[in-house]
Formats: sequence, C-alpha cells, structure tokens
Amino acid sequence: MKIGELATRTGVTTRLIRYYEQQDLLEADRAANGYRTYTEEHVERVSRVAGLVQAGIPTRLVKILIDAEDAANREDPTCPREVAEQLASELVGVQARIDCLTRSRDSIRKFLTATQHEVLLREERESAALV
Repeated sequence: MKIGELATRTGVTTRLIRYYEQQDLLEADRAANGYRTYTEEHVERVSRVAGLVQAGIPTRLVKILIDAEDAANREDPTCPREVAEQLASELVGVQARIDCLTRSRDSIRKFLTATQHEVLLREERESAALV
C-alpha cells in the first residue's frame, strides 16, 4: 500500500508517518519507482508508535521501547542497563498521567451523575464498546 492508504488505515497523517521514518521508528519499503510501500506490519507499527506518542512517551523512548519489543519478539530480550534505567524513569511520568486521567474521568462521571445527566454516561460507554 502507499502512504496515503497507510495514513487512512491508521488515522495518522502522511506528514507524521514521514516524521516517524525520520526518527527511525518506521522503515518503508521502496518500489522500483522510489515510492514508499507499506505492508500490514507497517499498519501495526504505525498504530503502536502513534499510541505510545499519544500516551505521552517521547519519540526517543518510543524508539527504545519498540527496539526492545522487537528484540523480545526475536527471543533476544537484551536490554542494556542504561536503556532499562531510561524506561524505568519514564514509568513515573506515565503513572502520573494515568492517575491524572483517572481522576479527571472520575470527576466528570461524578459531575454528570450529580447533575442528572447519567444518560450521557451510558451513551459514552456504548460508544466506547463499539470501538
């Protein structure tokens, strides 16, 4: 598939896909005419990278994490101590963001319930279940 189809399938802009390539987070195959070509594996990779970035992980750590996952998939789970330290320190920030989002979610639900708009919560849950 070409970059436009990859963008459509992943919900990531073509510009961002090119950025991922510049950051060595993604490597496109090239057709004889020089055009980028992508496979189903690229769809999974772009979705994974985008998810990590949206979760607040900096691209430099996304690269480390993706490389570690690739090594584990090859049954070569090596991880230098420096990399492990970077990932461990990132966990603190990730947990803080999760805690903040959880508090925000709970506050919104409490407010909707208190204002007798809990029907919107059911709609939100139904929408989430469809995804």
